[in-house]
Amino acid sequence: MVWHLVLMKPRSGLPIADRRALLEAFDRACRDIPGVRDVRIGRRFTFGAGYEGGMPDTADYMIALAFDDAPALQAYLRHPAHQELGARWSQSLSSALVYDFEETRLEDLRTRESGDLGI
Repeated sequence: MVWHLVLMKPRSGLPIADRRALLEAFDRACRDIPGVRDVRIGRRFTFGAGYEGGMPDTADYMIALAFDDAPALQAYLRHPAHQELGARWSQSLSSALVYDFEETRLEDLRTRESGDLGI
C-alpha cells in the first residue's frame, strides 16, 4: 500500500465559498479517480505535548490517501479531476507539505537482518 500524505493550512480569510469549492473538488477527485482505496482526514489539535512548541505552524489539516501501488498514485496525480483539485489548492492554501510513503508492517521490520527501517 502507498500513502499520499498532505499536511496543509488554508489561507487566512479564505471565503467560505472558496473553502466549499476546494472541498467539492477534493470529494470529486476521491470519487471519480480510480485507484483511491482509502481517504483519511484530520484536523490538528494540541494538548500541551512537549514537541508541539517545536513544530512549525504550517498545517491545520491532514489528508491521507491510500493506493495499491505507485502506478495507481501516479494515475491519480495525472487524472483531470486531480488537475482541477491542484488548481484549487494553489489558490486556497498558505502552505502545504506533500509526501508519499510505502507502507510496511512492524512484523516485517522485525525480520530484517540489517535492523534498518527499509531504507
